[in-house]
Amino acid sequence: MAQPEGRGRPAPPAPDPLDRLDDPDRPTYTIGQAAELLGVQVAFLRSLDSSGVVEPARSAGGHRRWSRAQLRVAARVRVLLDDGHPLGSAEVIIGLQDDVAALQDRLDRS
Repeated sequence: MAQPEGRGRPAPPAPDPLDRLDDPDRPTYTIGQAAELLGVQVAFLRSLDSSGVVEPARSAGGHRRWSRAQLRVAARVRVLLDDGHPLGSAEVIIGLQDDVAALQDRLDRS
């Protein structure tokens, strides 16, 4: 007969709240902080949100919260825009680059 949980078994360790600091998808940064980190205007980040290229999370108060992963995408878009690509093309290029990287990773693991 199986023992009920908690009897004879140690409780699993509690999750370390500091582990969230390493989560690249955790929406941590306000739009002002994100703009400062990237060296861009807040309006640029708002335009990425309104165009759907990057969709930041929203706080309980409705404020945008950006993750490190989203900031990486925004930085990649900024480089492509600076190189003269329109936003739609930049989005396609990033998608294709990500697809190639994923395929390369699969090949490297096989």
